[in-house]
Amino acid sequence: MASKLKLGILTAAFVLVAMATAQAGPKPATPPQRGGHQIRHVLLISIDGMHAVDFANCVASKTCPTLAELAERGVTYTRTTTSRPSDSFPGLMALVSGGTPRTVGAFYDVAYDRVLAPPKKTTGNGLPGEDLGSQYQCKEGQINGTQTEVEEGVEIDETKLNGGGPFTGPNALIDGGVISINPDRLERDPFNGCRPVYPWNFVRTNTIYGVIHKAGMFTAWSDKHAPYAVVSGPTGTDQPSNVDDYYSPEVNSFEILLPGIKPAAPAGGASFDCGTPSTSNSGVVFPNLTDDWTVGFDAIKCYDQLKVNAVVNWINGEPHLGGPHGSKPVPAIFGMNFQAVSVGQKLIAPKSATRTDANSGGYEDAQGTPRPLMLGEIEFVDAAIGQMVTALENNHLLDSTAIIITAKHGQSPVDPNRFFPIPGNSGTNGTPPSGIIGSLLPAVYSDPNNGLGLAEDDISQIWLADSTRTADAVTDLENAGTQVGLGQIYYGGSLTTMFNAPGVPEHPGPCCKLREGGDPRTPDIIVIPNVGVVYTGNLKKQSEHGGFAWDDTNVMMLVSNPGLEPKTLDSFVETTQVAPTVLKLLGLNPNDLDAVKAEGTPVLPGLNFGEAQ
Repeated sequence: MASKLKLGILTAAFVLVAMATAQAGPKPATPPQRGGHQIRHVLLISIDGMHAVDFANCVASKTCPTLAELAERGVTYTRTTTSRPSDSFPGLMALVSGGTPRTVGAFYDVAYDRVLAPPKKTTGNGLPGEDLGSQYQCKEGQINGTQTEVEEGVEIDETKLNGGGPFTGPNALIDGGVISINPDRLERDPFNGCRPVYPWNFVRTNTIYGVIHKAGMFTAWSDKHAPYAVVSGPTGTDQPSNVDDYYSPEVNSFEILLPGIKPAAPAGGASFDCGTPSTSNSGVVFPNLTDDWTVGFDAIKCYDQLKVNAVVNWINGEPHLGGPHGSKPVPAIFGMNFQAVSVGQKLIAPKSATRTDANSGGYEDAQGTPRPLMLGEIEFVDAAIGQMVTALENNHLLDSTAIIITAKHGQSPVDPNRFFPIPGNSGTNGTPPSGIIGSLLPAVYSDPNNGLGLAEDDISQIWLADSTRTADAVTDLENAGTQVGLGQIYYGGSLTTMFNAPGVPEHPGPCCKLREGGDPRTPDIIVIPNVGVVYTGNLKKQSEHGGFAWDDTNVMMLVSNPGLEPKTLDSFVETTQVAPTVLKLLGLNPNDLDAVKAEGTPVLPGLNFGEAQ
């Protein structure tokens, strides 16, 4: 099945000329040259959940030698903040657009839009569609209102690794991409003939992929869901054509055996064969055909390795599942997200109210000492990045490649003593905000067929049925402060310092331009609970992301290249600064990004390649 995938650390040397010239089309801009140095490729990696303290700790303990070596020829930023909310969707868009939800319009994987209409068919995760009743019909030419979903539920069959897409060939079962998306499961635009709104058209701004592709350069990306082809940015069509090669094996699909796939192992460590049934080091059976890849400490390594192999194949000038060497251009921008660290931070497996080193990831203490299972995920990711670095060296591409490593989001809490689930497994720890003001929410939230619920993790974003009732909802939440673990409430003026005012456009039109009047995607209320509060009753979970807390938002940031002077910068930077930095490194204009122009997003400081900028 996986005979064409490149496994382990590559040892063969390849011809420089074949790789250096394998670029798609002419380049209207020349990449920056400083002291004879030239950047032609940017490898962008998101280690989801990886805090700055995780990076500092693993370097100090010598458990991430690849990252440590990259830092010796790069710039490390210790006070990097992600998007707020710190969810995967706005976190990803921050990296590729340079903008915040105010401009980009991406608030959460599961959110709300006061104008769009529900999908034609109910999604795999239970977002109600027109097939459930006339209340979910698209009313053309009128403001409708619907929950929105940019995750696995919009795929043809999210239980399958390939998302149910009609892939062909010997590796069809482990493929993944936009043909897995079922357009009938997408929200519809009542001001555009009730046509489906594809994820890449859902966002309001262009991305680095749009700018780089337009410049005639080859682009590639790998992520956890088919709709995360949103990195393309708007195309106005049913294809994310700014991404030349997109690979998205579904992380929430049911586990299967993966013959020939062996996760990267640290030096001196042993790997294992994902094609062999086993009981992992936490006592969890693999594969569990009714569990997804995020519920096993070893299973998630098998999943991530698929994407690592795709990145190595791109470095070798091949399609994501492999092929003739040099048959494709080496992308100018490419990369992936790792799930292993995020899973390692959150997971208790087998599920239990009692956490031990034998069944739990996460941390031992408030200084971020990882438990053994969590450390194993960091070591795997480090070794996997080592495979990419080796491939770059073997193809003589390391000098011409800037490697940017950061995270879409962090995870809260780091301190295990702060974890407090609401309502908790027994249901006695309290009540989530949705349970306090449920009567004020849009009717879709009370539909028993709705499997999505409110956007509540370690944050609660609230869209009301009637925004004029905001003060009433806030009063109810304030009065229930202890029940909801209330830390802070944003609404009215405190909300509009960060985001556009909630509401609907004065003159609505086709999606997804921001128009004068209220923003149909801004929540009416955002509830930030006390640090450590997670809105869950799940015994498999001990942390979450999405909120505004330090543990949610302070992530690692490293930019590495042999031409860089090593340094550590402690000034505040944001993950939004990655996007304009990528364009500048490739010799393109950062101001070609809509969000950069709108928000004034600067490039990352300190990247002088041995010379003053």
